[in-house]
Order: sequence, then C-alpha cells, then structure tokens
Amino acid sequence: MEVVDRLLTGTSPIKVYREYRGLSQKELAAATDISPIYLSQIETGRRFGSAKTLASIAQALDVSLDDLV
Repeated sequence: MEVVDRLLTGTSPIKVYREYRGLSQKELAAATDISPIYLSQIETGRRFGSAKTLASIAQALDVSLDDLV
C-alpha cells in the first residue's frame, strides 16, 4: 500500500513514514533520543509526543512537522 493510501486510511503518520524510510521503532527511537516504548505509544495514540519530540521525529524522518500532525 502506498504512503498516501495508508495515511488516508488512518494509519499513524509516524509509522507510515518510519516504515517508508525502512526504519524500525528501535532505530527511530535511537535517532531521536527517546525510548522505543515511548515511540510505540506515540505511534498507537496512547500518548502524545511533546512539540520537541515530534519535531525531532520529523527531522529524523526528513518530513515536516505538519506531515506528522
């Protein structure tokens, strides 16, 4: 399924772009200096990331912050 299709079906943008970039949760978490558990919780909507955390994730995924929210 394409990125756009996955986004339109409601899949977490962070998960979509992470998988598109070929990164595991562990790799993205390390690149953004957060725990893999916290990243998983953000991806599943169980927790909200701070603006700083989301900006760091956006930078690591090479997307704009607007693409993630």
